[in-house]
Amino acid sequence: MSYVVGYCMGNIAVQTQDIIKVYKGQVRQRARALDGLTLSVREGEIFGLLGRNGAGKTTLLRILTTLIPPTSGTASVMGYDVQRDALKVRQHICAVLQENALEMFLSVKDNLTTYARFHSMPSHERERRAVHVMERFGLAEHGSKKVMDLSGGLKRRLQVAKVFMVDKPVVFLDEATTGMDPIYKRAVLDAIREQARSGRTILLTTHILQEAEELCDTIAMINRGKIVALGDVNAIKAKATSVFEVSITFEHLTDDVVASLHALAPMRLEQSGTSVVLCVNGVETHLLETITQLSRRVPIAHLEINGGTLEDAFVELLGPAEEKKT
Repeated sequence: MSYVVGYCMGNIAVQTQDIIKVYKGQVRQRARALDGLTLSVREGEIFGLLGRNGAGKTTLLRILTTLIPPTSGTASVMGYDVQRDALKVRQHICAVLQENALEMFLSVKDNLTTYARFHSMPSHERERRAVHVMERFGLAEHGSKKVMDLSGGLKRRLQVAKVFMVDKPVVFLDEATTGMDPIYKRAVLDAIREQARSGRTILLTTHILQEAEELCDTIAMINRGKIVALGDVNAIKAKATSVFEVSITFEHLTDDVVASLHALAPMRLEQSGTSVVLCVNGVETHLLETITQLSRRVPIAHLEINGGTLEDAFVELLGPAEEKKT
């Protein structure tokens, strides 16, 4: 499914400069959701925004899709300022945000064709694409059902399917695969890759770090409205230089060996039979010394040490989640 042609790969599709967004609280407090955020997204790129809940990811997407204004700073999409040229921006984007934007009393098919009609697509093309999109996302058997009668997962799948009905150069996806089963989540990921290859720019948020690692050309990690890491997956992992993932298979595994591994205070530890995978934050030489001492007590059949995963880097760079004060 590839409808987009003619985009110039490598140009800047989305850009922000010193974006600040401040919300007024209920008791005259002011919450700074974005704090001087600056980034650039190239055309044809899959760009991931990662961060904990409340980091500012959705606020940024709402600014870029012209739903809310920034408090200060500038942002543009395809060269159009999101405040001065809001209508032009909307003509160049489509978006899946966390809120369901569906017509509950229309059928699945009518939701798709109505969305395409709003974007001035001819009727014969609307029908053709609706059939193709429904087949691609497993919605064909539900085509005549009203949206109000669908499950939450089907509604989300339909909302995502809508953006593949039209040829807008920039797509914003906010937690697009939330609530989807693994089969159709895979279909969405494949469709995103295909659209990026055709030249569309995809800017997405996700809490599924494996998804981000698999999809994204560039990742920005956001914490408290600021970018704390920016680059490709390998560059992000490299920033967590003290994080190591260790896979060890022992000839047999004793409780005291497991206790010794726990004494390393691993960020995570997974045990399966006589194999252990742990992620540690520490100096590599100290780690090797500990493993050497363990090997004198219990023979090791296999040992592998790698840099941490994207999830490990996420925890290392953003720190532990803050507990709410009561």
